[in-house]
Amino acid sequence: VTPDSFSDGGKYDTQENAIKQVERMLQEGVDIIDIGGESTRPGYVKISEEEEIKRIIPIITEVKKRFDVPISVDTYKWKVAEAAIEAGADLINDIWGLRYYEDSEHQMARVEAKVPVCIMHNRTDVAECNDAKAYWDILEQDLKESLSIAEEAGIAKNQIMLDPGVGFAKTFEQNMWCIPGCKRLVEMGYPVLLGISNKSVIGNITELPVDQRTEGTVALNVLGRQYGCCFFRVHNVQATRRALDVTDRILCEDI
Repeated sequence: VTPDSFSDGGKYDTQENAIKQVERMLQEGVDIIDIGGESTRPGYVKISEEEEIKRIIPIITEVKKRFDVPISVDTYKWKVAEAAIEAGADLINDIWGLRYYEDSEHQMARVEAKVPVCIMHNRTDVAECNDAKAYWDILEQDLKESLSIAEEAGIAKNQIMLDPGVGFAKTFEQNMWCIPGCKRLVEMGYPVLLGISNKSVIGNITELPVDQRTEGTVALNVLGRQYGCCFFRVHNVQATRRALDVTDRILCEDI
């Protein structure tokens, strides 16, 4: 529900349009609705907690009233997360993985202990690393710090999913490594979410604009499924759902 998201900014920032989009996504086979009030695209403009709450709470309330579907809220601010949970949010999608640099007291972790959480990998700087294996050692160490914070806050292991954070504080090569690297995240013992929909890694490969990246998105999600991912954050639900249904049917054939 943001006016400036890189892929669909301004399309669903009114209650009427947001509800129509939820209806459309449900018809296309979505399992979870992810609601965000602040764009986190490269170069995004940070907004106040009050403004973010003002944007998302009416939508959460209305979706809860009309539909029987879990709601994920995309925020890294503990006051926003707290308000979202009170309004009925079922999961917090935290792009800073409990390590937001302005939250030195880890208040977000204590708030998120009330619901399941997606811990995404992010950094304040791009790691200077040009070797895939060495980079994944860095990424895993960062995530282990997040998991340590989660444990101290009382977040149960079975309430956590991990996200490699494609597009966040990474070079093009590091974003590329995140796809096959999901195998290593799965080995850490947590469900893995892949969020690559329409992102620049696809644009860099295909040299196509944001509105022409559906096929690339579907291809990477199918690869992600083969690497063990079980959650996929997408804009085009129908195309991805159909592709993953076919993928799952083939993967279950054990020869």
